[in-house]
Amino acid sequence: MRSRVTEPFSERPFWQAWPGAWHPLCGSFAGMGWSFEWHDFEPTTRVEWGKSFHPQGLEVCLNLTGTAHLAAKKGEAELRADSATLYLAGDLPLAAWREAGQRHQFLTAEFSVDFLRGNLPRGLGQVRPFVQRVLDTKKPMSAVDDMQPLTPRLRLLVAALRSPPVAGAARTMWFTAKAYEVAAELFFDHTAEEALFCTRQTLVAQERVEKAAALIRENLAEPLTLEALGQRVGCSPFYLSRTFSEQMGMTISQYLRQVRLERAAELLRSGKFNVTQAALEVGYSSIGHFSTAFHETFGCCPGLYPLQMPSQVADRE
Repeated sequence: MRSRVTEPFSERPFWQAWPGAWHPLCGSFAGMGWSFEWHDFEPTTRVEWGKSFHPQGLEVCLNLTGTAHLAAKKGEAELRADSATLYLAGDLPLAAWREAGQRHQFLTAEFSVDFLRGNLPRGLGQVRPFVQRVLDTKKPMSAVDDMQPLTPRLRLLVAALRSPPVAGAARTMWFTAKAYEVAAELFFDHTAEEALFCTRQTLVAQERVEKAAALIRENLAEPLTLEALGQRVGCSPFYLSRTFSEQMGMTISQYLRQVRLERAAELLRSGKFNVTQAALEVGYSSIGHFSTAFHETFGCCPGLYPLQMPSQVADRE
């Protein structure tokens, strides 16, 4: 009698029911032990989101908009806008769903338990109890950690992951570093450290950069000057420029370019904008310059992008 071959888990079949909702950014859960994914959709019916979770995967959800619910024997959480949580999908499914009639925008970082056991540093800080239980249990069961607010630092991290400052072969190296940054940020208890080292000046700088990033996103067609940005966030242009680069890993002009192209790609995916309309909508007056920048970022010309999206996203699981 032939033994039954178990197919490796893939979340692609689940997301195929929600075209345009799932955007793998980088990584491979099965091959590399981690992956980053961006989600953006507005369902008309409740979405049983838990069916997309990798078994024996510890996930981070940075939730920008929309309400989600997660429930397990060990904990439950209601994810609202501007919140974050950790959750583990054991071999049995984790109950999780997203509400209908809302726009859901969230970024997930997915880690295999085996990857964490082999790579998570020990003795360099206090591991969060939730993560420690996962590491210490041979076959951890599905569980949900407490919800926490989406801090300015985490919002900046989401923006950076959605608009990486590098392209081509360097992207994997950059995202690998970000995978470790997410683990360092969210898998350890920094309460004591923050009491000692997180000064008021640091918090103010983070808030200013976040506000500047929001102003940039709100004014793509007619960007504010560096001087105007400085005035709006309450600091000098030179200080804002330096602080923005330090915290975002890219200059203000690089961030503007990435967000413009990201928004243009979103408009093209919607099917409601042609190339010229999308370019003008995000502030490009030259279609030639727009096409060149788009090709450098997405690897194809903007006219072909909507046609190639479903087939070009590689299965990075």
